[in-house]
Amino acid sequence: MAYIAPIHRPNSVRHALRANLFPGEDECLILAKTNRLEIWKLQESGSLVHTDTKAVNGTISILQKLRPRDAETELIFVGTDRFHYFTFGWNATDERLETVDSFFDIHEKHMRDAQSQDMCAVDPTGRFMVVLLWEGVINVLRMHTIKSKRQNLHWMDQVRVSELFVKCAAFLHVETGHPKVAFLYQSRTDMPDSQLVTYRLTSDDKNTEVSRFEVRDQVDRIEIKDPGAAILIPVGRGEEDRKRYIIRNASTARAQLGGVIVVGETRLLYYDDAAKKEVETALPESSIFVSWAEYDVSHYFIGDDYGVLWLLEILLDGAVVTGLQMNKIGVTSRANTLVYMGNNTLFVGSHYGDSQVFHVNLGKKSRQVIQTFNNISPIMDLNIMDMGNREGDEQTTNEYSSGQARIVLGSGVYKDGSLRSVRSGVGLTDIGLLADMENIRAVFSITSDGTSKIDTLVVSFLTESRIFTFNPGGEVEEVEEFKGMIFGEQTLLVRNLPNGRLLQVTTTSALLVDLEGGVVVSTWKPAEGQITNVSSNDEWVLLSVDGRVLISLQIQQDLVRVGYNDLEDKDQVACLHLPLEYPTIGVVGFWKSGMISIIDIKTLQSIHGENLRRKDNNASIPRDVALAQVLPPNLTGPTLFVAMEDGYVITFNVSKTDFSLSGRKSVVLGTRQARLQLLPRDNGIYNVFAMSENPSLIYAAEGRIVYSAVTADDVTCVCPFDAEAFPDSIIVATEKDIKISVIDTERQTHVQTLHMGETVRRLAYSRSERVFGLGCFKRYVENNEEIIKSSFKLVDDVVFKQIGKEVVLDSSPRVEMVESVIRAELRDAYGNQVERFLVGTSYLEETYGTAPADSIRGRILVLGVQRTPNGVEIFTVSSRKLKGACRCLGVLGGKIVAALAKTVVMYTYTETSSQTAEMKKIASYRPATYPVDLAIDGNIIAVADLMKSMTLVEYVPPSDGKGAKLVEVARHLQSFWSTAVCHIDQNSWLESDSLGNLLILKRNVDGVTAEDKRSMDIAGEFNLGEMVNKIRNVTVDVSDNAIIVPRAFIGTTEGGVYVFGTISPEYIDLLVRLQANLAEVVETTGNILLDSYRSFRNEERESGGSFRFVDGEFLERFLDIDENMQKEVCSGLGPDVEAMRNLVEELKRMH
Repeated sequence: MAYIAPIHRPNSVRHALRANLFPGEDECLILAKTNRLEIWKLQESGSLVHTDTKAVNGTISILQKLRPRDAETELIFVGTDRFHYFTFGWNATDERLETVDSFFDIHEKHMRDAQSQDMCAVDPTGRFMVVLLWEGVINVLRMHTIKSKRQNLHWMDQVRVSELFVKCAAFLHVETGHPKVAFLYQSRTDMPDSQLVTYRLTSDDKNTEVSRFEVRDQVDRIEIKDPGAAILIPVGRGEEDRKRYIIRNASTARAQLGGVIVVGETRLLYYDDAAKKEVETALPESSIFVSWAEYDVSHYFIGDDYGVLWLLEILLDGAVVTGLQMNKIGVTSRANTLVYMGNNTLFVGSHYGDSQVFHVNLGKKSRQVIQTFNNISPIMDLNIMDMGNREGDEQTTNEYSSGQARIVLGSGVYKDGSLRSVRSGVGLTDIGLLADMENIRAVFSITSDGTSKIDTLVVSFLTESRIFTFNPGGEVEEVEEFKGMIFGEQTLLVRNLPNGRLLQVTTTSALLVDLEGGVVVSTWKPAEGQITNVSSNDEWVLLSVDGRVLISLQIQQDLVRVGYNDLEDKDQVACLHLPLEYPTIGVVGFWKSGMISIIDIKTLQSIHGENLRRKDNNASIPRDVALAQVLPPNLTGPTLFVAMEDGYVITFNVSKTDFSLSGRKSVVLGTRQARLQLLPRDNGIYNVFAMSENPSLIYAAEGRIVYSAVTADDVTCVCPFDAEAFPDSIIVATEKDIKISVIDTERQTHVQTLHMGETVRRLAYSRSERVFGLGCFKRYVENNEEIIKSSFKLVDDVVFKQIGKEVVLDSSPRVEMVESVIRAELRDAYGNQVERFLVGTSYLEETYGTAPADSIRGRILVLGVQRTPNGVEIFTVSSRKLKGACRCLGVLGGKIVAALAKTVVMYTYTETSSQTAEMKKIASYRPATYPVDLAIDGNIIAVADLMKSMTLVEYVPPSDGKGAKLVEVARHLQSFWSTAVCHIDQNSWLESDSLGNLLILKRNVDGVTAEDKRSMDIAGEFNLGEMVNKIRNVTVDVSDNAIIVPRAFIGTTEGGVYVFGTISPEYIDLLVRLQANLAEVVETTGNILLDSYRSFRNEERESGGSFRFVDGEFLERFLDIDENMQKEVCSGLGPDVEAMRNLVEELKRMH
């Protein structure tokens, strides 16, 4: 039984519009993001603010607006890819948005899909609509004219048209009151061309009968000289002073406003349908134009395929059109949709890159970015960068979705291409800036009178300390004197003690201060040397002098020295810590030995110790340590955290009785040591803030320790700050300033971006070299010629920047495209295991007399990485030419598996030197049509076929004088246009197709007959609604009572990242019944059934609903409904409402 839930919801914007949804308010922006409608409102600053989200059980393919007669607000028309349509708008009675009409096509599909995307055009009055879904067929709708039904749509007719391949459709502005529609279409199939034809929509004067759209009904037909024309822009009539005049003599008539603009690749055409006149202008620079938005009747924004924003201007002499002019405004993301919001604010919605909001200046032909919305679509490839377990060989995580585990994506296309790191993290919100300060060493919060609320902040620098006091209103004052404390030295520790006392430790002395009297009660100074490390609890002070001498002072005896341990030259103290809950012990980390020791606070002798050095690594030195109760006390004892110099954080379980250490685990949070700060929570539990270049919060959730990234940069030190004016806050010091912040209680998804300016088509991750290998290609125009260049480059996994020199894939004069990149462990010339990057390519080799399909060739490149004093270098070990394109690669037992254009081939790999290697073909297998993906488990290779689903091929080693073979052992017999495949568990495989379907296929190893054993049965099916580009399996250590076991991550073309998992047997029935009950009571916008949305559908069959799948995103809606509905849903399930809420919240926290 499978479970799927989004880690990152799809954020591609394909459709957007500006509409008047709310009475008495300005128009808002509506975005369609796959299965969500988002409502944004424009602020005075020009930025957009998100106000609402409406979930839709369907993938949105159409978005338009309608205006009922005499209505104050507009209706939104939405269509899905499964032919469900609905309108929603404002209900004045209930004062909320609601679904008005909902209808869908119940008939069996018998017409061909339109060759272009689904299109919908609305006339300028907002009352007539034409929908194009099928080839050669249009659907005509209008708003009801009956007063009681004016909010409803009336389906007028479905009419056949002779224009089969319609590129664009638009209604023209007319004065007669009879709507007129224009089609831009291609009339030939053997070569591109463009034709413009206009029809009157209705045949009668009352607009009640739809025209037959026959040849005799055509009003105008024009051949467009530019075959690449694809956009129609209807032009309004203009203002009253530009009112057109009818000239009866057609020979002297001139083109006026009110026509249509045809936008081509090389020229612009303005056509006045009333005067039958054309105005044509050649473009100074050719381009492929994809979107437009109206600024006013004579100015239009145009976006092209290269991400350039243009301004189209109609040149006028009064109302007479004299010409057309195009000027560049600037560069944006590649715009799928443009929406002008008024007030010189333009929204650019993109599928290829980030969506943006611009302030445009038409006079200067310039634009300025106001706001950017991150978009990670389309996901070309993904890889799992597991920072949680680099000591072992297996790529596993300590616990799923911990902050140190990152999913790295190749996102975007062409100039919008980027490398994105997706982490589940904790947000840090700044609520105040205290001051600009540099070189802060530590911060401490204290109370001046022993009360519960913090009112004083101590900031320590290298040579001084500064103190700030806060009044209950939040006002801050820096003081020159405070209770006799030392200001002229670096403060290593300040804390409140019981009985109204205060402890301050500097580099030269330790002070006990009486807060009420403001006097120093006791002072301790070392006989010689300086204090280098210190820690304290309510009873003891543990410090080191010059790193060589350990000393313990008893606070109750006014800092009397009790313990003394001179390490001499045997070792040095690197860090130390005194736990608050266990006053009799301390924890000390040592430099030379790399040891961590639990010591007796009185004798300073070791009770337990552990060597933390790894493989003679000089950076394996403990630099900070913390012992605290992070997990609930009823589950386990305290946890010891040790921050190492090389960025690792090592954890141990500590026994409550004898303080022995067990359960060593290791995570890496960065490249340098992390500073650890305890942040108290309720019930004696702590969180740990780890400060490094990737700050993280360590906390307990679901009975386990979770590491979550924190959205903060350059954090040097923090401390809790529960002040009267800033409750539950923390102080955050950076390299340049000090701030008051609030930290989130739970993690969210955070995205780190490295803009590449080219498509990151494939990526692989090397754990030993700590780099990503990227297969990229760039598109650019030079001398009016489009040029494609492919390359392989490296990116550092922590700094997240490109390193080394790229390798350009050049089979000149041919264009060589990167097709596949993987990381592989192979044997070098000396027999040692080394990591290599394998790159598969394709190129076109035109040979006389060969068919185009037979002229595609490819290469396999084996690349190595070496670190030199000058940086990182990439060197080529081997290059092998192939007779076909190398679409994907894999490694099985040290052998290379390559999926070529029509064959799967296995090669042996032998390195003869550091710069040469041999690849020898030993076996091959021919799939049904075309292999698109490979997944390898043991000696089984899963081959995803372009048309014929998947097959399992077994590698049979050579024996008895026979050569190695690739033998087909199982096959899925249905047609399935595959895009990706992944092994998930034992004999189960997960496969996706181009229509967004997911299949779980299980090998029938227990079949009765040989034919049964060769078949692969469907163990689950589900429609995701997004095409999947990549599936990566993951191995996760989970607890015995885990509800979900994560198996894979899924990346889609719409920017969605999903976790796929299997449900523990004891929860299967409960979650399935919960989903079924919830589907009966939860209403979504459009009233589309969940089963209809999630059912499997392709060209051959459509199921009645998902099969053995639980939709995690849908289950989360249980938390959004009221308690009465929750009780209804839980009726008959067994657990009560509270238990089910806890269960769903636990599932939600997982992703």
